[in-house]
Amino acid sequence: MIRELDQFYGNKEEPNRSCLFALRSILLQQDEAISEMRKYGMPCFCYKGRPFCYLWVDKKTTEPYLLMVEGSYLEHTNLEKGTRKRMKILRINPTKDLEIELIQHLLKMALDLYRTGVIKIKKLKNKDAV
Repeated sequence: MIRELDQFYGNKEEPNRSCLFALRSILLQQDEAISEMRKYGMPCFCYKGRPFCYLWVDKKTTEPYLLMVEGSYLEHTNLEKGTRKRMKILRINPTKDLEIELIQHLLKMALDLYRTGVIKIKKLKNKDAV
């Protein structure tokens, strides 16, 4: 049986499908405490159970982007705030090579908010432990 998340990626047209699969792989390699789930119909990546990043495709441009949940804490010229108060996005051109170093740098910046305690992570109760 195909997982619901695999179906999300697999249903996308090329080159978005390959781009999203590559971004997924990059995200999951950043830390062993990262997990993936589907939330609001899109892939959501959590750090120790707390959402920090989403993958989505812009409805107007049809291009993928990374949405950083705590983007208001992140300062980088490649991140767009738009009309969002809290989140920022990194647009990805699926027809060009991924800027892996840039993506990893931005993900590290986002994850460091959680690792350093700027963004609090609730401690799991024993019954909630996986």
